[in-house]
Amino acid sequence: MSESPGEIIAGGATLAVAVGFLVYAAQGAGMTAPQDGFELHASFRSVQGISVGTDVRMAGVKIGTVTELELNPETFRADVTFALAETLDVPEDSSIAISSEGLLGGNFVELVPGGSPFNLASGEEIQDTQGALSLLGLLAKFVSSSEDD
Repeated sequence: MSESPGEIIAGGATLAVAVGFLVYAAQGAGMTAPQDGFELHASFRSVQGISVGTDVRMAGVKIGTVTELELNPETFRADVTFALAETLDVPEDSSIAISSEGLLGGNFVELVPGGSPFNLASGEEIQDTQGALSLLGLLAKFVSSSEDD
């Protein structure tokens, strides 16, 4: 059983593409090594559409990623931990919301800076949060309100 050089090259290329897909999938799932920076926490009513590895953005620019999601058994809210760039100072009165890229786009976490002269330290919690809006829920409210008229 002899392999031709073309078969060896095709097999090597297939293996390289498979490794590339694995690396890409690991980055997309947030399984890469943590970046240098600091962590902040927030508690949301709903984190629909958000998962570990989701972008955290400010003014449309990626400044971090979601690193942990868990349900708080005492408050029944979703506790989110996210890592931000170490060079970023976040005012203590900042707000955070789950936003959508559009009707068919995915969700991301949007950090809106406040105006306080005091900044949050690593491990602190952002108090002003807004959870994900359900498009189906909004449409159902609209339809039910128009039927009442």
